[in-house]
Amino acid sequence: MPPRDLTRLAQAVKARRLQLGLARTKAAAEAGIAKDTWKRVEEANPVRALNYAKIDHALGWATGSCDAIAEGGRPVRASDSDAAPNVVIADGVDRAQAVRQVVESASIGVTDLDAPQIRALSARIVEDLEAKGII
Repeated sequence: MPPRDLTRLAQAVKARRLQLGLARTKAAAEAGIAKDTWKRVEEANPVRALNYAKIDHALGWATGSCDAIAEGGRPVRASDSDAAPNVVIADGVDRAQAVRQVVESASIGVTDLDAPQIRALSARIVEDLEAKGII
């Protein structure tokens, strides 16, 4: 099992909080945790597992996303079900991977770029879409 990368998690949590336009105190209140606990996470300090699950919820991520990020993975976006109260739907689609595949396939057919250039192009597109909160 890879070591937990709390710095990676801290950066992801802060980026998502800012993307949602939440102050740290507001995010902590929505999560139902102390603002100092939220601050600890954003400073790459460990907190109890239950607090990570609360942060997942406040950021619109499926439970376990904070753990996944700390272990090198990606968050899974979640949303409330319109059809069933108290049900959360997790979006397990890896949108970044899907974008990479589409860009690479399209680039092969319509450009003279070599493989490293195509990979760089798809990586840049994914970065830009993530920065805009689209994926």
